[in-house]
Amino acid sequence: MHIRKSEAMPIRSSEDVVRVRQVVRAWAGEVPLGLVDQTKIITAASELARNTLVYGGGGGMTMELLEDGGRRGLKLVFEDQGPGIPDVELALRDGYTSGNGMGLGLGGARRLANEFDIWSRPGEGTRVTIIRWR
Repeated sequence: MHIRKSEAMPIRSSEDVVRVRQVVRAWAGEVPLGLVDQTKIITAASELARNTLVYGGGGGMTMELLEDGGRRGLKLVFEDQGPGIPDVELALRDGYTSGNGMGLGLGGARRLANEFDIWSRPGEGTRVTIIRWR
């Protein structure tokens, strides 16, 4: 797998969450992803950025444009050093909420990505990685 381009962004305010949506939209166009796939990754990114801010106390997102053989994709990694998720399996269940979110949750973000990985440890933080392939 080859990384064509990479950039990191802070997520420390609601304005940063809006900026994440805008930057992910631009990068998804560079892949280029079709409109439906763009919408899926932008929606997932918005939810994960909001979770990073609200539940993780802020953090960051790293974006990478990927090439793997003949396919291209967009990889997003959201990280925080917040309280962590005590029960990841529960948090991934449909309908689970720990606040006033979009209702999409981690399970919804997982469904909107082609690849999804989550690491979380109470007291250490959370890292969620998603990839959308063209």
